[in-house]
Amino acid sequence: MALFLGGVGAGLLAGSVSCTAVQGGLIAGVDRIWAFLAGRAVVHVALGVLLGLAGSALVIAPVVRALVLVVAGAGVVVAGVALLRRPMACRPLKGSPFARGAATILVPCGVTLTTELGAVSSGSALAGAVLMGGFVLGSSPAFAVVGIILKRLARWAGVVVIAAGLFTVFSGVRLGGWLPDSPAVAASAGNVVWATPSGFRPSMITAPAHGEISVIFRTEGNRSCTRTVAIDGRDIALPETGQVTVHLTAKAPGTIRYSCGMGMFSGFISIR
Repeated sequence: MALFLGGVGAGLLAGSVSCTAVQGGLIAGVDRIWAFLAGRAVVHVALGVLLGLAGSALVIAPVVRALVLVVAGAGVVVAGVALLRRPMACRPLKGSPFARGAATILVPCGVTLTTELGAVSSGSALAGAVLMGGFVLGSSPAFAVVGIILKRLARWAGVVVIAAGLFTVFSGVRLGGWLPDSPAVAASAGNVVWATPSGFRPSMITAPAHGEISVIFRTEGNRSCTRTVAIDGRDIALPETGQVTVHLTAKAPGTIRYSCGMGMFSGFISIR
């Protein structure tokens, strides 16, 4: 019961905003919203079962997830353009509403990733299914509202869908580390980074070259995507309140980029 309620809380409080922003374009033009929500629920619960059984072997690497986000975002942009050209048809994506709901698994938001990591750590198919099921239940009302709004907005829905697609593409590019690595901010001494709902603070820290690097990520009441940190080709799950120390191997002088699980926020380690 605790796992289920935790999943519902994550979906209701954080997943509603985070996931609808990233995945909302997929529900545009859906007549049977209940079928969309059913498809989304089935695949997420099934994923919870698999993650609970197989653990981290099924967790997608950040670079692969970044490519999926870019491709999925580009598809959503194309769908938005189609919706602008034919707003009354309101059928920008092929496939049934159930299939569209199932497709949301390919465009995970940061809160989804954190919940998935929780399913992995549970080590149980039942626990994983319960956690993911609770998460889907908690975030479903927001998806229903978005679906109704997009259906009524007609031509404006295309603009919203295009914006969501571009946001997803940009998030994938940032998650993959395919942006310039020289932010216009001053580096801070020390190895403590606060993962907050509005990003990482400080956004850049320094570390000595050719030695082991340890970074302490701290959180306090954080339910945002920064609770999952993609760094050095792996995902690190952070607690809602607490801290995790990440150890990196020795690096030559340069810059290491890391981001939240969905590429919304980035941070840097300047190695000198």
